Amino acid sequence: MTGPHFGYGTNGLTDLRLDDALGLVADLGYDGVGLTLDHMHLDPMAPDLAARTARVARRLQALGLGVTVETGARYVLDPRRKHGPSLLDADPEARSARAQLLCRAVQVATDLGAHAVHCFSGITPEGTSDDTAWARLTESLAPVLETATAAGVPLAVEPEPGHLLSCLADFHHLRQRLGDPEMLGLTLDIGHCQCLEPASPADCVRDAAPWLRHVQIEDMRRGVHEHLPFGDGEIDFPPVLEALTDVGYQGLTVVELPRHSHAGPQLAAESIHFLRSAAAAASGDPHAQEPRHTTPGTSGTSTPESVAGAAR
Repeated sequence: MTGPHFGYGTNGLTDLRLDDALGLVADLGYDGVGLTLDHMHLDPMAPDLAARTARVARRLQALGLGVTVETGARYVLDPRRKHGPSLLDADPEARSARAQLLCRAVQVATDLGAHAVHCFSGITPEGTSDDTAWARLTESLAPVLETATAAGVPLAVEPEPGHLLSCLADFHHLRQRLGDPEMLGLTLDIGHCQCLEPASPADCVRDAAPWLRHVQIEDMRRGVHEHLPFGDGEIDFPPVLEALTDVGYQGLTVVELPRHSHAGPQLAAESIHFLRSAAAAASGDPHAQEPRHTTPGTSGTSTPESVAGAAR
């Protein structure tokens, strides 16, 4: 059984042109990218999206890179509200704008041959009850799931600390509310598991296996939602990679360091070295080196946030 297929998120390479970012990822030996649709990388709101997507598809094919489409751009819809509007917005037209963006992402994913489209619920607006928020989320996702089903592209919802859908239990609640649709899958962020799930990250992988469509990976500490370079947090990675192999997950496992773009090329190189060492250790390679972060101090000056914070 093959081991994990590693990718790097373009949201951690926003200081590079997309063409340069894809070339870097390929040169470092990654298997693919998590492509965040944003104003600097395949802007989903700009004209000629189909033609621009076709060019990116040709570039990915030439480089031999797989791709998952990610939709976590901070200001792609609203230049004043981070991740706004969301699927939980009080304004129906605002919720519809987010749903339309996700439908557009499904079309981009289809044209790129992507494995899945990632999304998340958003933060519950102030003064909104949980029942109302869940009803809005369910209603907002219905047309997106119809589009994903027609395209044959899984929609991979990510539990995000501080959001309405923040943990694996919340994902299962949504799945049941929607009637367990075939194209509703899960994005599992390994750091988020360390941050707030009661089970270990490796056990989360095993528990989530039937719905796993996309994996994001980085280091993190318990109770603090801060995406860290490998070795700067608390996660024991060989058991996580062993679990991914054991459950037969064949999608991309994408490094998620969205606040480290200033050091993106260096961290991309360090990350693939770390992950390869961890994968070798997971496979029982007697010559495997202990995975470690080789150059402390390159992780930037991002401020730790509580679990309730939205650290993207």
